[in-house]
Amino acid sequence: MDATQQRIDDLVKQNDVLLFMKGTASFPQCGFSGRAIQILKACGVEPKAIKTVNVLEDPEIRAGIKDYSQWPTIPQLYVKGEFIGGSDIMMDLYESGELQQVIGGNAA
Repeated sequence: MDATQQRIDDLVKQNDVLLFMKGTASFPQCGFSGRAIQILKACGVEPKAIKTVNVLEDPEIRAGIKDYSQWPTIPQLYVKGEFIGGSDIMMDLYESGELQQVIGGNAA
């Protein structure tokens, strides 16, 4: 595992709710990242509890996360070390109630 992959692995394992995104939770820089934040808020996750990584600030992480997850797009959500998916999967899981169960938040 190279240094970038190790950094990603450490982040994934050290944070209960981790979102690799474009921008920040308070200033998303793409629609999909903004939607991912809104979905997490709708699940009852406190904004302060969401650890985000702005891939626009770190090209190594931006490229490395796609290899790490074997998933081609950003945003990417991890909960308790498990890869959940991007914003479309998050929406599907939210609508079915599964995401709330995974996160342990309250249904909106």
